[in-house]
Amino acid sequence: MRPALHRRHRARGFTLLELLVVMVIIGLLAAYVAPRYFSQVGKSEVRAAQAQISALTSALNTYRLDVGQFPSDEQGLAALTARPNGVPRWDGPYLQKGVPPDPWGRPYLYKSPGQHGEFDLYSLGKDGQAGGSGDAADVTSW
Repeated sequence: MRPALHRRHRARGFTLLELLVVMVIIGLLAAYVAPRYFSQVGKSEVRAAQAQISALTSALNTYRLDVGQFPSDEQGLAALTARPNGVPRWDGPYLQKGVPPDPWGRPYLYKSPGQHGEFDLYSLGKDGQAGGSGDAADVTSW
């Protein structure tokens, strides 16, 4: 009677070796999947920045139609949500919510007149430095 009890008890649990093998397999799968997942997260941040720049560009174009010119550097993107001093034809706000930060938490940079067009609107990307590549590349309106 004793050996049958011992055998039944042993069949109900996992050995330490079996648990270690399962842990190694899970670790290998995580090592394979995680880099692919995090690269997609970086791409989604860049896409979000491009979409925000597109929406801000549309708001700037509407501002220009009403006022006759783009906001100055001094007025900046704040002119899309609050009437600047000395702008009588302002018919905003031109954004439903305030000007959002870029996906990395920094404000978008705006220059008018720009070096690449009537205005330059851009984010310095993930690294916050000019230039870069991949996730760290600048996201621009031009």
